[in-house]
Amino acid sequence: MPRAARLDSAHITPSAHYTGYVWYRHRLAEEPFVTAFGRLAHGLLAPLSWGARTAFGLDVEHLLLQRHLLIDALLREAIEQQGMRQVVEIACGLSPRGRRFCVRYPDVRYLEADLPPMAARKRLLLHEEGWLDSRHQVRPVDILAESGAHDLQTLFSGLNPEAPVLVITEGLVNYFELPVIESFWARLAAELRRFPAATYLTDLYPDLREHPRYRQLRWGIDLVGRLTRGRYYLHYQDDAAIARGFSGCGFSAVRLHDPKEVAAAPQDAWPALVRVVEARV
Repeated sequence: MPRAARLDSAHITPSAHYTGYVWYRHRLAEEPFVTAFGRLAHGLLAPLSWGARTAFGLDVEHLLLQRHLLIDALLREAIEQQGMRQVVEIACGLSPRGRRFCVRYPDVRYLEADLPPMAARKRLLLHEEGWLDSRHQVRPVDILAESGAHDLQTLFSGLNPEAPVLVITEGLVNYFELPVIESFWARLAAELRRFPAATYLTDLYPDLREHPRYRQLRWGIDLVGRLTRGRYYLHYQDDAAIARGFSGCGFSAVRLHDPKEVAAAPQDAWPALVRVVEARV
């Protein structure tokens, strides 16, 4: 992987602090997940968020909550109806999902992973609160690493290879150009085939050019790119293209979910901008 592409992975961390505060604001996270930077960033961006909501009908927090609550609902279904007991959340940032699900499901093993600096911070947070144990752990990973101590093979090596596994990425894939993220998906699918059954859940913002709020979405993602010192890419132009893309990366079954499936998620009058992909190997 070229060095320039590898550096892109460092752009994601600032948004982790912002979303961490959003989860807390909406009672999805406990106070230890809030950072001073996250609180400051949310306050500084409040006027911009208000302007986008008022002028364009684009509510950034609604978009974040839609994807987060939909992934939660699908994870609950996997645990309660399919018996899933191993969960890996890559690019976990300051997501409170691992904490919430470990409390709710005492027999689930939850492994969180992120770039080494973010993983160290998350591990310290959980340790200081007494939440880190043999069931709930944090490890470093670099999704662009094709080998070495931080690659996917190392991350999955500590799991039970005879039990199914579910992998989550949230707020990750649109930070990368499509060829880069498809390379990650292909390597992920190869790793998941080592398990008797495996599911991958990820949010994805497609390039829905016919959407009535497409221009507003472009404005919003350009803002996100500037704030994270990178770019924010839209992948695929429709649901069929998404399914073909994931199939081409080695996933045998692909199902797309709309936030309107979850009553608790904020609902808008127009079609959803985000999808949650449920892909199986």
